[in-house]
Amino acid sequence: MVATPATSALIASPTLPLHRQIFMVVRDNIVRGLWPPGSAIPPEEALREQFGVSRVTVRRALGDLASQGLLERRHGLGTFVPHNVSQPRPDPTLALLDGLEKSAAESDVQVIEVQHGPAAPLIARLLRISHEDLPLHALRLRSIGGVPVMLTDAWVPERLGRKVTAAGLKKRALYELLLSQGVTFGRVVQAISAESANPQHARWLGIDVGAPVLTLTRLVHDLEERPVQYLTAYLSPERSRILMEIPGGKMNTLGGGQIVHDGLAANKKATRR
Repeated sequence: MVATPATSALIASPTLPLHRQIFMVVRDNIVRGLWPPGSAIPPEEALREQFGVSRVTVRRALGDLASQGLLERRHGLGTFVPHNVSQPRPDPTLALLDGLEKSAAESDVQVIEVQHGPAAPLIARLLRISHEDLPLHALRLRSIGGVPVMLTDAWVPERLGRKVTAAGLKKRALYELLLSQGVTFGRVVQAISAESANPQHARWLGIDVGAPVLTLTRLVHDLEERPVQYLTAYLSPERSRILMEIPGGKMNTLGGGQIVHDGLAANKKATRR
């Protein structure tokens, strides 16, 4: 039997019930290989003591994990990690376009909305367009094996979006359609954050309203420093993660990333990592 990890403190939250917090901790142990395939997890009583909750709460969490194929209960023996559970995912080393191509090849896309219309002031400013312009707005959902994994909300300047259609996006990824127009990608500025799922995100991603959502916001330029795409991707941290590879020479530059502390009343600071 695999040893029980150190005590995990849970928090009282109106948006994340205790059984869901246990679900996430146990799932993380399985995904990271701390509890490998074929191994028995600690008994319910041990988990109850570890998390300081009722047996009913533990059983609900384990039941949810079993329904997703991450655990299996064997009568009279205990609860085990199935042998067919995916091993920890290897860290990829892909360039931007390679990663986009891999994502498109491995997933199915549903085009939810494609239309031209005015953009919000922030998006218009970032794309360097006027309030009179009608950029392309494309909302798409990517799934793997029928499971939603990423909702993307993209804006493209009108001059590039005229040739982008819903029919085209069903056959090819948006970046491919831009490349076909002669666009060559240059500098990319992106931000990674987290938020609670609103009703729209929850509906499309198949998660609870208020559940945590990873957001990746990306502003893409061409080689002439003209913005060509503003995209926000929404992902469930239970199904997806965001990986980056940073060359050693970029660690002391903004290319190595910057942590910005927003929402503070005073003394806002940016910490370079």
